[in-house]
Amino acid sequence: MKRKRSIADRRKESEKLPAHRALCFRHAEIAKTLNIYSLEADRGDRLKTILEALYEANKHVPIVVEGRRDSEALRRLGFTGEIISFHSGKSTYDFCEDLTEAYDRVILLMDWDETGEELFNALSDNLRGYWEEFASFREDVRAFCQKDIKDVQSIPGLLERLTGERIVIGDKELENGQ
Repeated sequence: MKRKRSIADRRKESEKLPAHRALCFRHAEIAKTLNIYSLEADRGDRLKTILEALYEANKHVPIVVEGRRDSEALRRLGFTGEIISFHSGKSTYDFCEDLTEAYDRVILLMDWDETGEELFNALSDNLRGYWEEFASFREDVRAFCQKDIKDVQSIPGLLERLTGERIVIGDKELENGQ
C-alpha cells in the first residue's frame, strides 16, 4: 500500500528544487564548454529558434496571452510587439469582438494547463479565421517545453536552464532569469 506524502515530505521536495535547477544549469554549461551533444541543450536551442520566429511575427501581429505575468515573461525575453492579456475584466465574447475590430490576425499563446486549454478553445472558437495561420507557434512551444512547465510565464527560466547561457531574442538580452 502506498503511503500518502506528508506536508514535511512535500516541503523537503520543494527545497531540493533550487539545487536541482542549479545542477541542470551547470550540466548545460559543461556540455557546451566541452562541445558535448546534450538533448536538453538541443531542446533549448530549438525552443529559442521558435521564440525568435514568434518575435518576428509579433512585430506585425499581436500575441494574446492569459495574464499579466505571461506578458511580462515575453517582455523579459525581448518581445517588443503588442501583447494583449485576456484577463482584463471583459467577457470572452466582448474580448473577441474588440480583437476582431482592431486586428486582422492574432497569435494565441495561452498556457497549456487545464484552464489555459479551456480558454484557448473558447477564444479559438470565437476567433475563427484570425489565429489559425499562427497555430503552430503555440503547439511548437508546448512540445519543446514538454512537461517541464505548463505556462508562458515559466518559459524564460526553462530556456535559460536548458541552454545554460545568456538568452538573446530580438534586441534585448536576458541574463540569469531577470
